[in-house]
Amino acid sequence: MQIDKLRGKALDQLFDSILSLKDKEECYQFFDDLCTMGEIQSLAQRLEVARMLMEGQTYHRIEEETGASTATISRVKRCINYGNDGYQMTLDRVKDEKKELK
Repeated sequence: MQIDKLRGKALDQLFDSILSLKDKEECYQFFDDLCTMGEIQSLAQRLEVARMLMEGQTYHRIEEETGASTATISRVKRCINYGNDGYQMTLDRVKDEKKELK
């Protein structure tokens, strides 16, 4: 599995820190300190690209709506098709949580 190459003490500490966050406001505080605005926007953009790809949107529409390059869209699509299902897992959970709130 590809994720094994990522494992290590520093990354475990990062993930433990993220998992310790209690709400969206704490996420804003933590990520504002941890990342540049560009890094945060890139992460959010990739997640939005993944959502749109899984909904069957075209590259052209995704590019127009998100501003993502075709290279970014292709990379996300590769992850969706050949990765560890992380995008699918998290987007499904968010969708399920929104349904529960209705």
